[in-house]
Amino acid sequence: MSLLRTKDIGALLNEAQSKGKLKRDLGAWDLTLLGIGAIIGTGIFVLTGTGALTAGPALILSFIIAGVACAFAALAYAEFASLVPISGSVYTYSYATLGELIAWIIGWDLVLEYLFAVSSVAVGWSGYFQSLLGGFGIHLPEALTAAPGAKEGVTSFFNLPAFLIVMVITFLLSRGISESKKVNNIMVVIKVAVVLLFIFVGVGYVKPANWEPFTPFGFEGVFQAAALVFFAYVGFDAVAAAAEETRDPKRDLPRGLLWSLGICTLLYVVVTAIMTGVVPFAQFKGHEDHPVSLVLQMAGQDWVAGLIDLGAILGMTTVILVMLYGQTRIFFSMSRDGLLPKMFSKVHPKYKTPFTSTWILGTIAAFIAALLPLQKLAELVNIGTLTAFTLVSVGVIVLRKTQPDLPRAFRCPGVPIIPLIAIGACLFLISKLAVVTWIAFGVWLLIGLLVYFTYSRKHSLLNNFSASDK
Repeated sequence: MSLLRTKDIGALLNEAQSKGKLKRDLGAWDLTLLGIGAIIGTGIFVLTGTGALTAGPALILSFIIAGVACAFAALAYAEFASLVPISGSVYTYSYATLGELIAWIIGWDLVLEYLFAVSSVAVGWSGYFQSLLGGFGIHLPEALTAAPGAKEGVTSFFNLPAFLIVMVITFLLSRGISESKKVNNIMVVIKVAVVLLFIFVGVGYVKPANWEPFTPFGFEGVFQAAALVFFAYVGFDAVAAAAEETRDPKRDLPRGLLWSLGICTLLYVVVTAIMTGVVPFAQFKGHEDHPVSLVLQMAGQDWVAGLIDLGAILGMTTVILVMLYGQTRIFFSMSRDGLLPKMFSKVHPKYKTPFTSTWILGTIAAFIAALLPLQKLAELVNIGTLTAFTLVSVGVIVLRKTQPDLPRAFRCPGVPIIPLIAIGACLFLISKLAVVTWIAFGVWLLIGLLVYFTYSRKHSLLNNFSASDK
């Protein structure tokens, strides 16, 4: 029984049609907003401050480097998404090209990415929400404001706002993609409007002298910041996870992936240029949790700063929604393949969603957000995402060699050069992450391998089709 046995693409498509069907209700515009909802959040409202302290004004280059790495990987995603329009994203693509063991590893990797991304963003959401409440003179009991040990000098036991926002999002997702789509689209439009308002107001206060020196920490600082702010792009692959709920996936998925990535990269670059042009980068020290609103406060535009806080809350809400959505669809696909228990792929007869898995995963993420200080988890999420991007780029090269005649609605240009560039860029950014991140990621993968060899390999549906063994 080969560890690298693959699933036939035709069989994958037939399987998705014959088993519990998800509701197809998403178009190209919905997917674009889904991607923007996943991307514009913590990255633009929080990580810009930390990134500026790492790279200075050259943070602009860091976002471009991270965006280019994503763009090359997105081209590979787009080819797969148009060819295999099935839930599961890179997990499903790997199963069709690289084999079951690799697919399991990347699926397990994505579980880590989404679970801790949801939790860490919820912690950031909690901070902005409490700040907004404070503006109205409302203050929560300190014991319910953060996880144990998260705030120095403060005795806290449970992050209640973080817990509640994840549970509210879980409720929305369990009710159906139509309801979740409407909420996401409204919040995305509002937060993009808030970002555009920041650009419109802030550009008048830019002082070019603040951009000098442009690279105060050299290009090493630029690369380190790129590895850090890569978290800002985490989640755009959740668009690919929506394949099975897209009306015309072969046309709309590539558009949603590339449009959302392009729009967000442009906004990141412009916002970063204005931030470092208005406020000298060193002054973000101590204000890393609200750098965008700080810029407007220093410009004397306090009323706009309040709107930015509201935009940050909405921005992080959509990130939580899309991340949790992506995780449930990964679990759905892995369960349908027999690699996880069947309960994770049961579709609710009324809502047409993986109801049980949505509530289980949402509850776990809510408790992690409430009980663990997650400020340093961005790098752990990054290494998972970069690994996923690397594997999908490898998969495109393999698929072109092994099945060149398959009809493709979208073709990644320049194969194998473009995928190789994506692989090189992702591995380079991984090399800039801390050693402790590598160790933690390795421990998580070891746990995953234990689960695979004790449960998943025995229950895989491919055990019933010996002809599929490679």
